[in-house]
Amino acid sequence: MAKYLFLNEPEFIQALLNPQTQNTAFQKLVELYQKRLYFHIRSIVLDHDDADDVLQNTFVKVFQHLKNFKHESKLFTWMYRIATNEAITHLSQKAKKNGRTSLEHQAFVISNLESDVYFEGDEIQLKLQKAILLLPEKQQLVFKMKYFNELKYEEMSEILGTSVGALKASYHHAVKKIESYMITN
Repeated sequence: MAKYLFLNEPEFIQALLNPQTQNTAFQKLVELYQKRLYFHIRSIVLDHDDADDVLQNTFVKVFQHLKNFKHESKLFTWMYRIATNEAITHLSQKAKKNGRTSLEHQAFVISNLESDVYFEGDEIQLKLQKAILLLPEKQQLVFKMKYFNELKYEEMSEILGTSVGALKASYHHAVKKIESYMITN
């Protein structure tokens, strides 16, 4: 398994596609990216159990669709895009199932964060989550990707299919709105 650490990406993808090396390579893929994807997903869905479910769905989709990977971006960027879409879809489905809008569902989850044993934040982190909730969905996503995941604008551009300039503007507007909320509330 350790030998996959030193392969370049095309060779690693071939190992993932080869039935003889697929299981070992996929275990390595999970090992390499599980934590980063989990925290990205968790920043979107907020709930630990939901994040675990979405992460599992993400890896299932990666496994199912790897043969369709076009190599137009890095493997991780492609996986990140899948994780982002799965997280957003999960939020929408969960909200619909509970008869709420996505915004109402997120407010519900934030109200339950204090009792979540996996939430390690303090009062300021909770206030930050509430401020983020008030942002439009796109600004929420851009802010979370930049602030929590420390992604570069170029990476976000590949993942979201949006120009770097638009992402910078979204982030700037998000920061201003969050600062205003943090000061006035």
